[in-house]
Amino acid sequence: MPMKIGYARVSTIDQNPQSQADALRAAGCDKIITEKVSGASSTRPQLDKLLSSLTAGDVLVVVRLDRLGRSLPHLIEIVRTLEGQGAGLLSLSEAIDTTTAGGRLIFHLMGALAEFERALIIERTQAGLQAARKRGARVGRPRALTADQVKHARALIAGGERPATVARSLGVDRATLYRAMKPFANAPTLARDSG
Repeated sequence: MPMKIGYARVSTIDQNPQSQADALRAAGCDKIITEKVSGASSTRPQLDKLLSSLTAGDVLVVVRLDRLGRSLPHLIEIVRTLEGQGAGLLSLSEAIDTTTAGGRLIFHLMGALAEFERALIIERTQAGLQAARKRGARVGRPRALTADQVKHARALIAGGERPATVARSLGVDRATLYRAMKPFANAPTLARDSG
């Protein structure tokens, strides 16, 4: 038999979930799950357990959407999970009910807006990188080794030092040392070193 299951979350031990529990009970929830975890936390064991237990016809009820998801994309992911199980979501404060056509429409619009926002961020980032490159700025992570360190490493290896030992002394792994030395055509090969 389909159930209305409430989910209440508070961020810290000091906060009291009682007001959320009262609102969820007043909304007719058959069961209420409470979790004390930060909103930014990606691990919510009680919520994960609750989501996996929902069946077709069940409705997950929250007082506010921010009690459920860390971000809009996370909320949309949860709603998609619920839809896949044939369950719905009811948010009391925002009056969003995905068991109705109007509620589903609102969530799909929110999803489209989130996707649009992501696309704009990517577009602006790419434009910024292109502008920086045109100005001659080097973009990306800073190099792990300076040119002087690479020169020194080449000299050590040419003198018989094992590449793994040289890499350790520079505080990098062999692969990093190898990539740094690769641009030099006459760089000694590191393949001969197995350690």
